[in-house]
Amino acid sequence: MMIEKYLSPSAAVAQPGMPRRRFITMVVGGVMGVALLPLTASQAANHPNHVYIPPGQKPSEEPAAFVTIANDGTTTVLCNRMDMGQGIETALAMICADELDADWSKVKTGFGNQRAQFVDPIMGIHLTGGSSNVKNSYIQYRELGARTKAMLLAAAAKLWKVDAKTLKAENGVVIGGTRRATYGELFDAAMKEPIPEEVTLKNAKDFKLIGKPTGLKVSRAKASGQQKYGIDVSLPGLLTAVIARPPVFGAKFKTFDASSALKVKGVRAVLPVDLDRGARGIAVIADGYWPAKMGRDALKIEWDTAGVDKPDTVALLKQYKALAKTEGMLATGNPMRADMAKLASAPNTLNAEFVFPYLNHAQMEPIACTVDLKADSCNVYTASQMPGLDAAAIAKASGLKPEQIEIHVQMAGGGFGRRAVPSSEYVVEAVNVAKAMNAAGKSVPVKVVRSREDDMKAGYYRPLVVHRAEIGYDKDGTVIAWRHQIVSQSIMRGTAFESVMIKDGVDGSTTEGMREPYNLPMRLSVHRTEVNVPVLWWRSVGGSHTAFVMETLIDEIATATSQDPVAYRMKLIGSDLKGARHRAALQLAVDRSGYGKKTLPAGMHWGVAVHESFESVVAYVVEAGVKDGKAVLSNVTAGVHCNFCVNPRTVEAQVQGAALQALATTLPGHAITFKDGVVEQSNFHDFPPLRMPDAPLVSVHIVPSDEPPKGMGEPGLPPLAPALANALRRATGKPLRELPFKLA
Repeated sequence: MMIEKYLSPSAAVAQPGMPRRRFITMVVGGVMGVALLPLTASQAANHPNHVYIPPGQKPSEEPAAFVTIANDGTTTVLCNRMDMGQGIETALAMICADELDADWSKVKTGFGNQRAQFVDPIMGIHLTGGSSNVKNSYIQYRELGARTKAMLLAAAAKLWKVDAKTLKAENGVVIGGTRRATYGELFDAAMKEPIPEEVTLKNAKDFKLIGKPTGLKVSRAKASGQQKYGIDVSLPGLLTAVIARPPVFGAKFKTFDASSALKVKGVRAVLPVDLDRGARGIAVIADGYWPAKMGRDALKIEWDTAGVDKPDTVALLKQYKALAKTEGMLATGNPMRADMAKLASAPNTLNAEFVFPYLNHAQMEPIACTVDLKADSCNVYTASQMPGLDAAAIAKASGLKPEQIEIHVQMAGGGFGRRAVPSSEYVVEAVNVAKAMNAAGKSVPVKVVRSREDDMKAGYYRPLVVHRAEIGYDKDGTVIAWRHQIVSQSIMRGTAFESVMIKDGVDGSTTEGMREPYNLPMRLSVHRTEVNVPVLWWRSVGGSHTAFVMETLIDEIATATSQDPVAYRMKLIGSDLKGARHRAALQLAVDRSGYGKKTLPAGMHWGVAVHESFESVVAYVVEAGVKDGKAVLSNVTAGVHCNFCVNPRTVEAQVQGAALQALATTLPGHAITFKDGVVEQSNFHDFPPLRMPDAPLVSVHIVPSDEPPKGMGEPGLPPLAPALANALRRATGKPLRELPFKLA
């Protein structure tokens, strides 16, 4: 493990005297949330439908909602997100515990729910996504720790009848001269003290946890198999359900015969249920997963698929390629700055077409949701990335009031966006099963489980995307004009994010990552398609395809004009602050890899790529070649600029994991395809993940920074595939313009 030396950043610290923030309440999806708005006191007072809340009093600032301290000093810090392996529960606990001066050995972690306390403090909604967790909650959790400590000091001061300013806190103990009181002894009294509006946060030089490589609080439980996930939930009287879903999205059953299923030992009920996107299926409920599955296998069902579209990948690809040859809806902003008249007269041209397939999230833990539905309450146990939105959907589906819903957020065995579904698909389906059970007179908790095959065949997918580029450039590599078309479904259309993310008909998540950080005259347009395939964000979202396009094309121009690919990028990258971060990440990767200095083994070549997503920059320098018609990737060196790094160990893990996941997308067969509306893949045997023998050494180096932290869950994925493609182009002399790679 190689991590750059860290600076203790002063700029990342909220200094004493920072201005107070004004908040107004808002309703998101029927659940009360809080949004940060830049209102003055007078504006807040005159704003309609507002409630002014002083600092420290907003739900997401209340220490008691996040921190509990037992008599023995055990300190539990609740995470306002879902952890799917990114280590956010440890990171936020570190941030809070450092300001609290807690004994880290006694700190435990847990999860919040869908209540207002646990919204994202910046966006005002419940969300684990967009690599925003640390970025948006860094100051929040520092203030939570500082406020809790201030209240503990106040309680001790009252007990000892002294001025709180004469006391200090250290490692879970309040100290006043010769007197000492543990946090556990003071906590109950402290929570009765007024919550301070203003708190003084630590100087960065005094950090004991923040910025230090720290192991996850759950590492031991995960390594020993003791960690519980959503699929492991167990309640008294619990039954398990699996659902027979139609082979085509939106289809329904015509008839079904449950007689053989009901003969399977342990099967308790076979019931029709409403499913996502207007579909209808059959739920088999049993004493456990295996009898439920065996019962489903015994069902005799006739499906009605006559009224729904049946997508076919071959036909879709032909349609997409035809559309890509024409201009679509123009993207707004800088990418429109192009004089296309210059394209025809350019001395050199480069025309390219790229294809990116549908992808399944394929997280290690398949979807599972447990519902305990009663006449006046509904408790739901699941790994949810958007519990507030899910709670509103559950209320609507169950007929209950929002305050009667409780979501118990679980640890997730991976997610990559699959557990943040705007339609709340899998929780609503589970509620529908519970409703059907109640209607049948069997009111018990029910856990609806999907197998890997279930979610592969009937999940949500990264869209099929086609790019087409026409580029004119001169002998120095100066791009004169760049015409670019993208064809894709929109993942934001029909969601709560549509009004923000779709401008002039163009989904911003489709085009994110185009052009930047290069100052290029590009005319960018998008064709938005309508296909009967449910699509969803997938780790790094638009960057999963735009980075590949940009970084391979830039590399080709560098080669065509006899320029070093690193030097060419440095020349094109802007000179502003954004460009400086790209330069720093790229230079760090170059320096640590030995690029241009060490001699590679015969047949091995350098590959380079750099990309920013979600405000963090990752650059890769790889060593790769081709052996026996197969890509061989031996070493990956990453340069990372995520501003101030809260936990270097989790950043390293996220970059390594993202690099390996990206490498999997290049493997033969790693694509979801459709024939007559049916998904052709079903499990890892025909949607292959990366295997251990093919995993390269990935070394991670982080640029020291004094700036407030950014996110790192997704940015490590986009630049790996293009860096590898660039190395393989040097090895074979042929550009790679399709994922997964076709080297033959």
